[in-house]
Amino acid sequence: MTIKGGNMEKTFWHPVALIDSVLGEAVSVQLLGVEVVLWRDNTGQVHAWLDQCPHRGAKLSLGRVCDNRLQCPYHGWTFQTDGKCVNIPSAPSFFPPISHAAKVFIAQEAYGLVWVCLDMEKSFLTKPPVFAAEEHVDLLKVMCGPYDVATSGPRVVENFLDMAHFSFVHDGWLGNASHAQIDDYEVITTDTGLIANHCKVLQPKSHASASTSSWVEYTYEVTSPYTAVLKKESHEGITNAGIHKESIALFICPITSELSRVWFRLAVSDLNADATELVSFQTNIFKQDQPILESQNPKCLPLKIDFNVHTLADKASTAYRRYLKKIGVSFGVIQ
Repeated sequence: MTIKGGNMEKTFWHPVALIDSVLGEAVSVQLLGVEVVLWRDNTGQVHAWLDQCPHRGAKLSLGRVCDNRLQCPYHGWTFQTDGKCVNIPSAPSFFPPISHAAKVFIAQEAYGLVWVCLDMEKSFLTKPPVFAAEEHVDLLKVMCGPYDVATSGPRVVENFLDMAHFSFVHDGWLGNASHAQIDDYEVITTDTGLIANHCKVLQPKSHASASTSSWVEYTYEVTSPYTAVLKKESHEGITNAGIHKESIALFICPITSELSRVWFRLAVSDLNADATELVSFQTNIFKQDQPILESQNPKCLPLKIDFNVHTLADKASTAYRRYLKKIGVSFGVIQ
């Protein structure tokens, strides 16, 4: 799976923007340090190009979408949906060759987000990572974010997999300082990363509408280097026969090696849940994580296992580090 010479991360699909944020105007985003312009044609198809005119390097995102084409703001060069330049106002009789085309990437829409792959020619994935809960019509879907955090994407994933911080960073919410012990759990390596099973923790407020403490069982799955999903079940006390089920997908846009944009996609079993309340709960949790994430040094995740010390509770995060090293990810990590 390793790409010779690095750049493995460019072969993966990454979220870059909310679908609803890409409407009539061109939108500028950044992915893996690359400036990208997003825009829609008359059919509603979203396009992702290098945000740079091949003529003098002006940002195409400052231009305008007109007549199913994107026009550069500097000299009016106009590009059709495949990136080909079809009009140069200063030389109207000139037929631009392929060398005058915009650099085209591949874009798809999934889970409320626009996803982009920067190197589809080398990619072995035809679509974004799977979020299985999305297909369940009996689950309420809610998008949370974006949240910008000054750390690397892999740091955010590792924190997502870490249960030992619940009792301190999320004390009174996802954990309790008097119940900080993490019992052993199972970690299975997969082609896309790992699955951690039978992860249990006592939580004072396991979800937005929880009214009592409950034991929660988590299952974590890393589905790509910058994407992970957790599934959780909580029993809200002995007298409550109901089980709250929830899936949370973590979607990360690695903007630069030390800056990430984060979204969470929730799928909850309570179809009557208040979406605003769910978003508020998730935002509070992430805001508790953010200062810790931004304090970690180095910001890029070290992949050498002996760079840090570890305990049994860190089985998932150490497996994640080994996975990134094995497939050759180089962005947001220290080899």
